[in-house]
Amino acid sequence: MDKTEAGTAFDGRPNERADVLRPDEVMRQEGMNWFVLRVASNKESSVRETLLRKVQIEGMTHLVGRILVPTEKTKTIKAGKQKVTETKLYPGYVFVEMRLEPDGRIPQDVFFLIKETTGVGDFVGTAGRPSPMKDHEIEKMLKDSRKPEDEPSVKLVFTKGEHVVIKEGPFQGYEGTVDEVLPEKGLVRVLVTIFGRQAPIELEEWQIGKSEGV
Repeated sequence: MDKTEAGTAFDGRPNERADVLRPDEVMRQEGMNWFVLRVASNKESSVRETLLRKVQIEGMTHLVGRILVPTEKTKTIKAGKQKVTETKLYPGYVFVEMRLEPDGRIPQDVFFLIKETTGVGDFVGTAGRPSPMKDHEIEKMLKDSRKPEDEPSVKLVFTKGEHVVIKEGPFQGYEGTVDEVLPEKGLVRVLVTIFGRQAPIELEEWQIGKSEGV
């Protein structure tokens, strides 16, 4: 697929392909482009569902294509229990694929359908003329929108060599250094000095905190 018009994207990078799409993934439906819609915080999913429903009811599928809210699933482990959470990768934004008028404006029916939806703000761009996303932005957004096929990853906030303090458990109050992060187990191995000797202790992430003394 050829590059679109020259220029830079919202992130300041040149308009260039990143080639991260699968062969069966279409970047844009024919005659359409992707636009960024600002929405109220924590309303991203409800706005998406409402817009999809209204587009179907009003018979506007020829003007509005895909509507996406990329999310990421992560797993946390506390007291041996796993909890999977889904977080928005682009909080406050919904991505809308749609067809504009020849002068670059949003079709009037589509404009009112979107603006009358609770929680909707404005499109990124100038008034009435939204700015289309650049190729590499679309590719990254579409890649982020794929449903994860594997188990959600465990997200740990500590890194090797970091100074921490133990907040819970039999070694509460001890300070130590992160020796190894074990995301597959949801554990952090900490080196703690006990009776003058360093000993490795495996702890769950919630049991430790960042040391304020460093």
